Amino acid sequence: MYLHLGGQTVVRERDIVAILDLETTSVSKKTKEFLRINEKMGLMENISDDIPKSYVICNENGNTKIYISQISSATLLKRTE
Repeated sequence: MYLHLGGQTVVRERDIVAILDLETTSVSKKTKEFLRINEKMGLMENISDDIPKSYVICNENGNTKIYISQISSATLLKRTE
């Protein structure tokens, strides 16, 4: 199955490692550092111009990719059910 993350982005559900709420998880210094490093490495993709609400970590063919989405983590989780 596939999950629509917003914009024009769709990923395979089996590639999803985590769906996380941006506001609650980015409070941690380690999470901020994780996101900063991955952005610097070019592994992050902001898929919307709207206010980001969640991020989805995927492992696509052995490569990590992080999608920043305007859709809440709760809504994305419901779409997988």
